[in-house]
Amino acid sequence: MPGLIDTPDNETIPLTPIQKFYSGANVFITGGTGFLGKMLIEKLLRSCPDISTLYVLVRSKKGLNMHTRVEELFDDKLFDNLRLECPKFRHKVVGIAGDCSVTDLGLTIQDRQLLIQEVSIVFHVAATVRFDEKLKLAMAINVKGPMEVIYLCREMINLKSIVHVSTAYSNCNRSLIEEKFYPPPVDSKKLIMLTDTIQDRLLDKVTPILLDQWPNTYTYTKSVAEDIVRQEGDGLPLGIFRPAVVVSAYKEPMKGWINNMYGPTGVCAGAGTGVLRTIHCDANVNANIVPVDMCVNSLIANAWDVAETYAQCKKEKREYNIPICHYESSNDRPLCWGKFMELSALHGMEVPSLKAIWFYCLTLQATRIGYNFTVFFLHILPAAICDFALLCVGKSPRLLKIYKKIHKFTAVISYFCTRNWQFKSSHYHTIIAKMSEEDQKIFFHNLKELDWEEYFKEYIKGIRIYLIGDPEHTLPAAKAKWQRLYWLHQAFKALLAFVILRTLWAVLCMFML
Repeated sequence: MPGLIDTPDNETIPLTPIQKFYSGANVFITGGTGFLGKMLIEKLLRSCPDISTLYVLVRSKKGLNMHTRVEELFDDKLFDNLRLECPKFRHKVVGIAGDCSVTDLGLTIQDRQLLIQEVSIVFHVAATVRFDEKLKLAMAINVKGPMEVIYLCREMINLKSIVHVSTAYSNCNRSLIEEKFYPPPVDSKKLIMLTDTIQDRLLDKVTPILLDQWPNTYTYTKSVAEDIVRQEGDGLPLGIFRPAVVVSAYKEPMKGWINNMYGPTGVCAGAGTGVLRTIHCDANVNANIVPVDMCVNSLIANAWDVAETYAQCKKEKREYNIPICHYESSNDRPLCWGKFMELSALHGMEVPSLKAIWFYCLTLQATRIGYNFTVFFLHILPAAICDFALLCVGKSPRLLKIYKKIHKFTAVISYFCTRNWQFKSSHYHTIIAKMSEEDQKIFFHNLKELDWEEYFKEYIKGIRIYLIGDPEHTLPAAKAKWQRLYWLHQAFKALLAFVILRTLWAVLCMFML
């Protein structure tokens, strides 16, 4: 029955305002195969049972066509609960072949017309999140992609809401970041022309000059993209969503679910396996992480709020200004990197990995000098000794190559681990205040109610299970191995202390003679 949900007990309950908004809606999603996109698809299908169709833009990749990639999307354990609650959900998801990096999103004429005729809600989530991405490709996906999406949206006859997903760090060149538009690094249209015409090799050379105060091509292109959205999206029911660092799920659909090693998650995995022992990071700086399930709930509520606000402005004949919503934890639930590492170590000790090669011994170095010093003694020197030993027994050295990759990874995240930003983040609280009590439960995203202690317990478990690949049944063996690594670690420290003291004593004796 319209406006009602059938429960497993054959009872019917009325739809909430947000569920009514999505009832019968056809939704277009870009970036649906990514971390945030997957969670968005799962949540919409599970919590908005009357939703009509999700059109998901998917490109061919690594020899796999769109259809194969869509099928692989639902192989993820993330959808296990959905399969139990809504076993017939699959027919609601339609794959659309396309690519955000090409003109017209690479859509066929038929698919474009289908979207124009049917879609009323759009989530533009697609982006390349690699910090060291080539500027040409980052521009194509992160800047021209949103522009092409807006061009498509202008033709949609039933359009109610568009949300462009940006990042809280799109304006990281500023110490105070408010929920408003800022001037882009350069004129966005001129930059598009430049990157389209200049040779790749020359563009690579001038990229550091273009980036100027921005640390990488990701934040740079996200800043430019917001200016494109401001210009091209004028008059549309459009909003911008700026999440901070998105990490594993807090509560749903599976506690601790995560599928990538980006940012702090990679640090936890590296430290937990004993590979990563030092990082350039200030313990007093805000980590500013947000759980992916809460982030997606906020995103879903944002789309509803955009439609409500736009309709109200039209009714009252007021000008509609594109709203910008920050979703970050530094104001409501601040967590510094020191506490982050403390909690991850505490809970990591309870669920060690069977794949660990050494005991946990991560140190945070706030200064570049301190970091370089510890890198040499904790990473490079041990790796060189191990590689030499491998050569002596006729095996190929590999640890120095591994640490080269690790240092590249830590270098790109150190910018965000050594600086603080002040965010003004009131809009998401305004949205929560508009939501009904039931919607606040179903689409829970109030960061004030987030318990970090509870969160980290599941976060570390999730890294162990979903990323490192240690099933729960390996825990007893892992704990036994962890105990052996602990005593090896203590023995090594004792040996090192003995060598240092013996050396100092020898030097002292030389001066006494």
